[in-house]
Amino acid sequence: MHPIGIIHSPYKEPKDIPIQGRFKNTTEAWVELLEEYTGGLKDLDGFSHAILLFYFHKSNKEEIEGKPFLEQTKHGIFAIRSPHRPNHIGFSVVKIKGIEKNKMYFTEVDVIDGTPLLDIKPYVKYFDSRNNVVSGWLDKHFINGNIPNETIIK
Repeated sequence: MHPIGIIHSPYKEPKDIPIQGRFKNTTEAWVELLEEYTGGLKDLDGFSHAILLFYFHKSNKEEIEGKPFLEQTKHGIFAIRSPHRPNHIGFSVVKIKGIEKNKMYFTEVDVIDGTPLLDIKPYVKYFDSRNNVVSGWLDKHFINGNIPNETIIK
């Protein structure tokens, strides 16, 4: 694998990043693709959202269990979204604002500035949305649609 571009965001430090971009949905960022991949953006502007796959390049460790932002209890690495995973691969669902040449502008960002981009996929409601979803240990933190206060979490 190799990067196809770079993600540019206002977040310079991991501590500044929201637990999920949708909780800070007005923050703007952009992807800058290498020139040879610009043609791959054709027709993506017809989608409202995209999935970004990226490399957690700031992570220098691998954990099999980790503590997520929302609690002090450790969970298996495949039950959390920590950057300290075996292959350091992350993903984000972002809201596309516009595409110009080799740049895609978006909101709902939760990625540190300078992150290597591995791939972009369109978010397709017919494929990606599910009914009757259970979110394991996370469900208790979102009872009645509440969103946890991040300042208390971190």
